[in-house]
Amino acid sequence: MKHHIISLCQLLLVLALAPVSAYAQGLRSAYFTDGYLYQHTLNPAMGNDQNYVAIPALGNINAEAHGNFGYEDIVRDNPLYPTESGKKKTSFMNPYLSDPLKGFNKSWNRVGADANITLLSGGFKAWGGYNTVEINAKSSSNVKLPYELFRFAVDAGNDTYNIGDLYVNSQNYVEIALGHSRNINRQWRVGAKVKLLLGIADADVKMKDVTANLTGDTWTLHGDAQAHMSMKGWKYKTEEKEYKAQAGSYSYINDVDVDGAGIGGVGLAADLGAVFRPDKYWEVSAALLDLGFIHWSNDCYATNRDKDFTFDGFHDTGIKSNQGNTADDQWDKYSDQIAQFYNLQDEGDKGSRTTMLSARMNIGVRYTLPSYEKMHFGLLSATRFCGKHTWTEGRLSANWEPLNWLDGGVNLAANTFSTSMGWIINVHPKGFNVFFGMDHLIGKVSKEMIPLSSNASLSMGMNVTF
Repeated sequence: MKHHIISLCQLLLVLALAPVSAYAQGLRSAYFTDGYLYQHTLNPAMGNDQNYVAIPALGNINAEAHGNFGYEDIVRDNPLYPTESGKKKTSFMNPYLSDPLKGFNKSWNRVGADANITLLSGGFKAWGGYNTVEINAKSSSNVKLPYELFRFAVDAGNDTYNIGDLYVNSQNYVEIALGHSRNINRQWRVGAKVKLLLGIADADVKMKDVTANLTGDTWTLHGDAQAHMSMKGWKYKTEEKEYKAQAGSYSYINDVDVDGAGIGGVGLAADLGAVFRPDKYWEVSAALLDLGFIHWSNDCYATNRDKDFTFDGFHDTGIKSNQGNTADDQWDKYSDQIAQFYNLQDEGDKGSRTTMLSARMNIGVRYTLPSYEKMHFGLLSATRFCGKHTWTEGRLSANWEPLNWLDGGVNLAANTFSTSMGWIINVHPKGFNVFFGMDHLIGKVSKEMIPLSSNASLSMGMNVTF
């Protein structure tokens, strides 16, 4: 039975992550880098000294993963290798591990993946300020799992597991953004963007009130699985299966089909920002980003019909068919109940629904050294508001502009998931700009090139300036 509830959780993850392509926070390491052309993605009040046009699909690429558990916690060194097993690696559920739950947080375990690809972008001076035009493809996926789920997965003991709720969310869309920023006096600069959002796919999956009571003579499982999927052309594939101990059949989802994927929803969003410079050396800035929503045209809903399963043993059973109720007959009845509890069933299209974007807030303070104005320091507070997946970060930066065409910096950060070190190198001679940076060093990877930690970041871009 334990394997059934773990398998159901895996199925929920697959349903939620199926549409993922690659919605990042942007390169926060570059917030205080003056020559970075995409400062306006972090605060729309920030403009550029140069006009620019992005090289299509290469102007600004951001990919980021974050979490408090990762590959190295799921996949472990096999304690039986090489004497009793030929496999070097095993899962955390291997009963021969001395500390299988090492690395998992005692409350919530979270992991997410975000990405942004700038398909087209340009910035230019006109109308008393700086203007930007962008087309971006964005995606964000997040998983939040309680510690009790992992304890249940490794523990076969006679115990009660109050696992709680499991959350998975994935949002994918294209945005068309128009921005404008300007100085309103010598101290204040303000900016804003308006965005048209074209929804590609959105999944919101949760399993509520999961419990497993494996004590006493009666074992019970409880869990309310719900999956909401919005995507043009999305359909669940179902299969009919005969009950074993009763007449009739039941349907369950065994696959998905996407026919004619395209724009599945439309929405609007806005970015707002301001920069205050009280004197030549100090600067305070703040921005609210992605204040908006997407209205989806469909809501494909799936759930498990039975929320409870009870196993109270095999009673009054015989061995032979002529002895009445046999163990096989009783197991068939339990098998029917497990199928109703374990399998997700298609409840049809429930109509339209509206989802909010994950809003962001950036607050920065910058200080330029009076004795050496090519060096400045910054402190950035970044918060992402996304319900159960909300997280915050503080980042301290040191930035240097040794040449007119070269600048960059290094920084240290602490966030909800981990501590990190970031950097940026920004090269911008006349007519061209290229940058590389990370908000979190990738660190060690497996032989399959998978980061052992779930925290990693990479950003790069190439643009033409004039």
